[in-house]
Amino acid sequence: MLGNSSHVVLFLIAYLIGAAVSLTHRLASRDVRTGTGNEYFLSTLPVAFIAPTQLDRAGWTVTADSFQPGCEPRNVLDRTGATWWETQFSPTVDPLPHNIVIDMKNSYVINGFRMLPRQDGSPSGNIGQHTIDVSLDSNTWTRVASGTYANDQARKTTYFQNVPARYVRLTAQSTAEGRGYQSVTVGEINVLSGPDPTLPRDNWKVTADSENPLPNQHRAVEATDGAPTTYWSTQFDGSSPGFPHTFTIDQGSAKAVSGLSYLGPPTSKGRIGQYTIHKSTDGSTWTLVTSGTWADDAEPKSTEFGAVTVQYIRLTALSEAGNRGPWAAAAEINLFDGSRQAADFSVSVDSQETTVPTEDGRANNALDGDPTTFWTTQWANTNNVPRYPHFFRIDMKVPYSVKGLSYLPRQTPGNRQGNIGQHLIEVSLDGASWTPVARGTWQDDQLMKVVNWEGVLGRYLRLTALTEAGNRGPWAAAAEIKPLIQSTYSAPAPESQGRWGETIDFPLVPVAVALVPATSEVLVWSAWNADNYGDGNGRTVTAIYNPSTGTVTQSVVTNTQHDMFCPGISMSKTGLIVVSGGTNAEKTSIYRPDTYSWSSGAQLVMPRGYHSQVTLSNGGIFTIGGSWSGVQGGKNAEYYDPIANTWSLRPGCPVAPILTNDRQGVYRQDNHAWLFARQNRSVFHAGPSRNMNWFTTDDQGTTTPAGPRGNDVDAMNGIAVMYDAVAGKILTVGGALHYDSTYTSAKAHIITLGAPNTRPTVTTLPAAHSARASHNGVVLPDGRVLIVGGVNYARIFSDDTSILYPELFDPTTNTFTVMAPMSIPRNYHSAAILLADGTVFTGGGGLCGVGCTANHYDVQIFRPPYLFNGDGTVATRPKITNLSPAAKNVPLGSTVTVTTDTPVAKFAMVRFGSATHSVNTDQLRVPLAFTAAGGGNVYRVGVPADPGVVVPGWWMLFALDARGVPSLATTVQVG
Repeated sequence: MLGNSSHVVLFLIAYLIGAAVSLTHRLASRDVRTGTGNEYFLSTLPVAFIAPTQLDRAGWTVTADSFQPGCEPRNVLDRTGATWWETQFSPTVDPLPHNIVIDMKNSYVINGFRMLPRQDGSPSGNIGQHTIDVSLDSNTWTRVASGTYANDQARKTTYFQNVPARYVRLTAQSTAEGRGYQSVTVGEINVLSGPDPTLPRDNWKVTADSENPLPNQHRAVEATDGAPTTYWSTQFDGSSPGFPHTFTIDQGSAKAVSGLSYLGPPTSKGRIGQYTIHKSTDGSTWTLVTSGTWADDAEPKSTEFGAVTVQYIRLTALSEAGNRGPWAAAAEINLFDGSRQAADFSVSVDSQETTVPTEDGRANNALDGDPTTFWTTQWANTNNVPRYPHFFRIDMKVPYSVKGLSYLPRQTPGNRQGNIGQHLIEVSLDGASWTPVARGTWQDDQLMKVVNWEGVLGRYLRLTALTEAGNRGPWAAAAEIKPLIQSTYSAPAPESQGRWGETIDFPLVPVAVALVPATSEVLVWSAWNADNYGDGNGRTVTAIYNPSTGTVTQSVVTNTQHDMFCPGISMSKTGLIVVSGGTNAEKTSIYRPDTYSWSSGAQLVMPRGYHSQVTLSNGGIFTIGGSWSGVQGGKNAEYYDPIANTWSLRPGCPVAPILTNDRQGVYRQDNHAWLFARQNRSVFHAGPSRNMNWFTTDDQGTTTPAGPRGNDVDAMNGIAVMYDAVAGKILTVGGALHYDSTYTSAKAHIITLGAPNTRPTVTTLPAAHSARASHNGVVLPDGRVLIVGGVNYARIFSDDTSILYPELFDPTTNTFTVMAPMSIPRNYHSAAILLADGTVFTGGGGLCGVGCTANHYDVQIFRPPYLFNGDGTVATRPKITNLSPAAKNVPLGSTVTVTTDTPVAKFAMVRFGSATHSVNTDQLRVPLAFTAAGGGNVYRVGVPADPGVVVPGWWMLFALDARGVPSLATTVQVG
């Protein structure tokens, strides 16, 4: 298991889950049709997302800035909720902020932090605003997360990008109850590290010693079908064979395996307790790899070990975890990909010690994944000991994009002989011509050293030791030396992948988001509860994120008596955020940015939830669908007049033409319509149903069919993004035939709109790299579209089959490019929007109650490639230094004069966005025509006159230089 002393050096496991995800996350380059209807499935089985696991805390120590006697810091490591750390409150109170520091005694690559508040029922001391920092030396600290915890006793889990660390520091800046208390408490702290990616299961053959005899139920293959609701079980009807039970995997060919993950059956019956794992090259002769005991609970289990290259793996169940009977069962079994543990790499050195019977100093020991073995240069022949420099050269057999190296000194207690000090690291494609990538001096200790650099393509990696760190002699030694490499299927330069920023914790699951006009803050909300929905008691948990300060401020809205989960969202012409329906399906609530307040709007004529709504060219709002709430079916369109504050029906716009063929019926068939405002108060409906439509909204309204979306099928929870409103260009990507429990599509299309009520042109694009649903699409200032998150197999409230690689669509080439991988899944109930600095805010997922592993109380900021130079450094942005006339109330059809500090090549406006459930109807991009207005970087920029192109409201104006680097946005109100 991770954290066991025998495997403390498998840091590459955690590192590479962020740097490289298995190729199986790239599913769905094509679909395979069945013989009837529009049903289709992918030819590749999905791969489970395996959440990071807790490191073993044995030997760890902890310190804090303050503690109350009897509530010492060590209590956070004692594995019981009955004790806690508390800062001093008597006889005097130590004031905030407070910090607690975990020393893990060794360096790990970590990607998560877990905190359990005190569990005695008292909320006193619960932490609110906080930061999480990490360090390798306890002097230089790196911020990995910040935010606000909810004021409850639930376990708090924060995931972040992989980072090497020995020390982890939690700093409490406020208490959660908000009454100015200065003392804080913590029950337990754990640090998380992620496993290797999982291997593809396409060619597997699985067998078991016993299966239940029911027809087509509980067969061995059901433990590898990607569906946690189906499962393998040994026979439990009639005669039930006793333990042991075996589950054997034939991978079809030999592959490097570094562990096994196990998910028990949906019920407790058959959970595996004691187990062994064996390996075999021929399926006949078996060798023990590891053994252990799994707890009797519903949590996913994983066991990791040094990589073994074999074709066969056997899991043997020795007992039932709860002693309920002689049965064994499994919902899902996966194997971890151990190819990154250098199983097939070879090494050459200038010297190795092989002459001493009691000490094995061969070079291969530094690639075996075992910290108790080590390489050392020759030392026994005192008359002819090789002198510095020494080299250690790894042949990776094929070229990789190499971005780092980890070095673990020998771990012999009290013996630092051979610790490398000064060093040089080089990469080569041919073993002859070498490129230096790093140099420096390592400290004289036994901690892991991790060196990172910009990715370089190479087959060979060479570490040259120039000195011994303690000047003890001419020797060099290493327990483990590992290259850190990027994905095998793509190795673009780092700036072409973008970068992920630190994690921002929220005291809620951010299901719905809106960029607030004027302040450019982000408004987020969940439902009546921070992590669950369904009560409908007239309250909504919300928060405001300030990108400038990084602060998160929570507020619970009760005055409108509106649970705003699963609503329609629109940004009004004047910058109000209009939220309709949802759990309290008849309600409308309006957010006023100038006062940070909510007020009630008119009630809907027809209560609805999971509908969509869009702001029109005249400033009105149109909505349709939404049978998730209220009476099912017949959710015809309504029109909201923001001046009169009234909703009225549009009977000429019936819901029937937009329905999908979802197997759950109308409850799902009218959800999440893709709506776009166009000329003369018209609305274009692009999906998710295959058939498209035009609506007019005057008087009773009208409906005009617009034809099918090319060769697409129904695409529920796919995306549609208007990336060029002037040309009427809409990108659609992904989705699924049904809302839940179905495979997804990678299909992509461009819809080009003409005049209202005319049939658009639909262009079929090459498929995206990954099939996905419940993802989000965000248009960038340069016209490219970021596609982020989603699952390969559509299932609500599940992180299985997560797609961790975003893609960037370029409309100039009609191509998709894979971006830097996420460390946190963003699936059902996630959201993403563009921020005013040209970055992308993406967060949330889950909202499925206490204990649900799909809940994500956090956000990450993605910095697109255009913010970086070719060498990976941050690009210098152009600046808009003056705008005339003033930013507010720019008339349609007017010309504004824009002054920049450097020459620019493009101008574009992007409308302030709002998003939930993969829908963002406010999001529009308008490229702007301009001319030079004389010297001094002054430009005359034209704003289109058509309100069906520039929908009235608040927009972000960007200037882009010749390389495509955008300025910070200047906010303008148009219309």
